Amino acid sequence: MKLKTLIFTATALIIAVSLCVLYSRKEGKTYFAASVAEDYSNDRVKSNTLKMRNMDIQANLKKTVNMLSKTIGSRGYMQTEALEKTSHYISSELESYGYNISFQPYEFQGNTYKNISAGITGQKKPEKILVIGAHYDTVTGTPGADDNASGIAGLLELARLLAGNSFDRTVRFVAFTLEEPPLFRSRFMGSDIYARSLKKNGEDIDGMICLEMIGYFTDRAGSQLFPLPFFRWIYPEQGNFIMFVSDFTSKKFLLRVKNGFKKGSALPVESISAISLIPGIDFSDHRSFWASGYKALMVTDTAFYRNPNYHESGDLPETLDYTRMAEVVLGLKSAIEELAGLKDSKKQ
Repeated sequence: MKLKTLIFTATALIIAVSLCVLYSRKEGKTYFAASVAEDYSNDRVKSNTLKMRNMDIQANLKKTVNMLSKTIGSRGYMQTEALEKTSHYISSELESYGYNISFQPYEFQGNTYKNISAGITGQKKPEKILVIGAHYDTVTGTPGADDNASGIAGLLELARLLAGNSFDRTVRFVAFTLEEPPLFRSRFMGSDIYARSLKKNGEDIDGMICLEMIGYFTDRAGSQLFPLPFFRWIYPEQGNFIMFVSDFTSKKFLLRVKNGFKKGSALPVESISAISLIPGIDFSDHRSFWASGYKALMVTDTAFYRNPNYHESGDLPETLDYTRMAEVVLGLKSAIEELAGLKDSKKQ
């Protein structure tokens, strides 16, 4: 009797323990499956959020390019009404993001032109300034979607994405007037006026990032041209990358921007630091900052070395790649956050 009781008790104990183990394993599997499902769900939410955010960026870029190149159109130096409409659009957009706007008016041949600026004052080192700039005029008679509505679109979108954040250093967004001929390389370029005023006031500029044509990309073989033949051995033959350009003095600054860019964008990026004798090296507003002794670089799709519509009537919004433009913006956002010392990030 005792033996039967012992056997029964042992059997019951084994069954009970087995059931507990099976239950525990089942619960463990269920818990694990739930955890995996939750992680997968979170990843999908993050992925969908990023996609939606990227789509928002693309939509904003397209909106600005269409406004400047289609609704307003040609913005040559004698087309003061068009330039004024463009100035109003830029300042209104910046104000809608919460910025205070400053204008820098100046006279040329009896007309008044103006640079437009807005910024985020640094919390730790406000005297240290990072300038992000782009010109808003065009060659007369051209719509200027890539040159340079794309640059202004990128500038405004960076301002929108960075609005409300806190930085160690000051970040300043500047839209320049009169970059194009016949004022190019003259003392009446908006950027030259601006850079000289910084120098006169003794402002401490960490560096300047110039957005000059950032919207034309193509995967066609042989689409990328070069100023010198041997460049073909160094750079890709397809025009599907963004280019960073500086002089030798600004090389370290360029590399810092490039490294920060790569952390925020999947778009291929190439770079060159060279003398201005190479055609294209100084073909935008960054040259004005070099002339005033500041470090500066140009972010560009390489202009006429890639885009067949350069300074032509065919420089239209539909020729641009807004997906890749968005990647340029995201990469520059990452670089700016790193260079300026992002303190508190608002959720985008």
